Amino acid sequence: MKIDELNWAILERLQKNARRSFSDIGREIGLSSPAVAERVKKMEDAGVISGYKTEVSYHKTGYQLKAIITLRAFMGRLKPFLEKVVEFREVVNCYRITGNENIIMEVVLSDQVHLTEFIDRLITYGEIKTHIILSNVIEHAPIKRRLG
Repeated sequence: MKIDELNWAILERLQKNARRSFSDIGREIGLSSPAVAERVKKMEDAGVISGYKTEVSYHKTGYQLKAIITLRAFMGRLKPFLEKVVEFREVVNCYRITGNENIIMEVVLSDQVHLTEFIDRLITYGEIKTHIILSNVIEHAPIKRRLG
């Protein structure tokens, strides 16, 4: 599917606020509400728009810590970890990566005791490094048009 200037204009607005009405978006970019809806539907069908979500504050839901944890799996422990990680309630994002580590996870934890207990569960799978997040510099940045 070709993403033209109007589709990019729609995507930029939906990424900032997916609950915006098609009529609001249409007014800003010069299309009717049905035309915006049709373009959105086509982008959904083509997989350009892969879903919608609600962002939830980890602080306001009782979690006091957010951390990045990397894992360098022990020999033979990567596959068991990949099967188990989906059960860890603390993990909000997990990526398999290249480099010295195999896995990078973003986790939320209630406190330092919870962090210690979570680390104890992870160390059976490999060497870990923990980085406590102090603040967000960029979060959920929208995908932008490629140059060129």
